[in-house]
Amino acid sequence: MTATVSHPFDQAVHLTPEPDGTFGGQTSQDYANMVGPFGGVTAATLLRAVSRHPQRLGEPLSLTVNYASPIGDGPFVITADPAQTNRSTQHWIVTMTQDGVVKTTATAVFGTRRDTFAATEIAPPRAPEARTIAPQETPEFIPWMRNYEMRFTAGSFDVAPSGPANDSTTTLWVRDAPPRSLDHFSLTAISDVFVPRIMLRLGRVVPAGTVSLSIYFHADAATVVEQGDEPVLATARSQHFGAGFADQAAQLWTGAGTLLATSHQLVYFKA
Repeated sequence: MTATVSHPFDQAVHLTPEPDGTFGGQTSQDYANMVGPFGGVTAATLLRAVSRHPQRLGEPLSLTVNYASPIGDGPFVITADPAQTNRSTQHWIVTMTQDGVVKTTATAVFGTRRDTFAATEIAPPRAPEARTIAPQETPEFIPWMRNYEMRFTAGSFDVAPSGPANDSTTTLWVRDAPPRSLDHFSLTAISDVFVPRIMLRLGRVVPAGTVSLSIYFHADAATVVEQGDEPVLATARSQHFGAGFADQAAQLWTGAGTLLATSHQLVYFKA
């Protein structure tokens, strides 16, 4: 299936180049979160700004997004500046502002991939085939979740209090809804589809939000394109909770067992 601008995701990450070299965008109600927009779409939009820049070289290798302050509904401006270009890597500084106030900052690394030694030292989680699992209903009050088909194999979350869990691991098959061919932008957003791990661990909704998100892209564009609109196998867990902050480590795999991306994030919580 070929992605077009008519898909809600493409509308959400759409940017308009401005004469001063910045990019203008608009938040999407389809991807609204409990406070501000879904952080995964914000990250994808920042990556798109670099990808559309006339000085961009190569493919995305990594992206780190720092959510500095809540993003309001409405227009925003993204500035993407190449800080350094080397023979194989290009480093970017990216900033999103609204009414002159910094809302999000990011750094991105793009580069040229080469044929070298390759090995994956982790294995995908064991999971039944996606088609054997029914999609989970998503909460009405979290609009962005309606844009994903989620088939959980472990660690599903219900907004109704369910009691504490022994660990914070979630594994699921996930793809855009309606289906959309995967690219590095949608892969970026999918890296953030997990509810905060503190909610799974405690079994209830608590105030929480991502402070910083880093994504490492292990698959080149050709490998990502081969995925088409098939579900991605995604898994995440926290390694530590304490003093109001927790981390989250995640992996995203193809059904054939190819590692697409890994991510790590820092989340604040009140509980």
